[in-house]
Amino acid sequence: MKKKLKLSSCVDTIVTHIVLIAVCFVFFFPVLWLILSSFSKSGSIYDLEGFFPKAYSLQGYIDLFTDTTMYDYPNWLKNTLFVATASALIGTTLVILTAYVMSKFQFKSRKTLMKGTLILSLFPSFMGMTAVYLLMVNFGLINQLWSLVLIYSAGAPMGYLVQKGYFDTISNSIYEAARIDGASNGRIFTQVVLPLSKPMLVYTMLTQFAWPWSDFILPNLLLKNKDLWTVAVGLMHLDETKFTRFAAGSIFIGIPIIVLYFCLSKFLVQGLSSGAVKE
Repeated sequence: MKKKLKLSSCVDTIVTHIVLIAVCFVFFFPVLWLILSSFSKSGSIYDLEGFFPKAYSLQGYIDLFTDTTMYDYPNWLKNTLFVATASALIGTTLVILTAYVMSKFQFKSRKTLMKGTLILSLFPSFMGMTAVYLLMVNFGLINQLWSLVLIYSAGAPMGYLVQKGYFDTISNSIYEAARIDGASNGRIFTQVVLPLSKPMLVYTMLTQFAWPWSDFILPNLLLKNKDLWTVAVGLMHLDETKFTRFAAGSIFIGIPIIVLYFCLSKFLVQGLSSGAVKE
C-alpha cells in the first residue's frame, strides 16, 4: 500500500513538473524571441529567418538613443517616467486614504458605496474612453501630460479593496491605545498606521507605477503631439522596417519594472497576501 502511494506521489510530482515546464516555455519563448529580435542586424521584421534573425548586432540599441530625428525615444522615455512617477505618488496617496477610511471608519452608506465601487470596477476602463476624451476636450487638457496623471490618479481609488484588507488585519486595540493617549485621527494614520503598512505601500506604489508605465490606449487617445508621446505610443508608430528598434525599446522599458519587482518581491508578497482577506 505504501509503495503504491509513493509511486502515485512520484507520478503526480513528475506530471506536475512537466506541465509547469511546458507552461513556462510557452510564456518564455515570446520573450526570448523578442530579445533575440532586438539584436537583429537587418532591422526589418521581414528579414527574420523563421523565428530568429540571420545576423546579430547592437545597432538597434544604438539607434534607439542616437537617431532621434523622427523617433525620439529618450524624450518618450522622459515623458513616460514623468507620467508614471506622478501617477504613482498621487494614486498611492488616494488609494491608501480611501482604503483606510473604508476599513476603520463607520458611516452611512458605507456598505452601499463599497458594493457600488466593486460593481463599477468590473467594467473595462476602455468603455468610458469616449466620455473621457470629450471631458478632456472641454477642459482643454488634450496634449497635456498632466491630463494622463489626472485620469490615472482619479481612477486609482477604485482598486482599494486589497489595501482595505490589509488595514483590516491591523488590530483595533492599537487604534484604541493611540486614542487613549490623545492622538488625533491624522496622527494615528501618519505615526501608527503608515509605519505598519510598508509592505502595502510598496505594493501599491509599484502597481500604480506599472500601469501608466506600459499603458497605450489612454496616451494614444489624448496625446496628438509627437513630442509628448509616451514610449508605448511612440513604439507603436514605428515603421515595420524599424522592428529591431521596436524590440530594443520594448526590452529596455521592461527592464526597470523587472528590476523593481525582483528588488521589492518580499514586500510585494507580504502586501498582497496580507491584503487578500475578507471583511
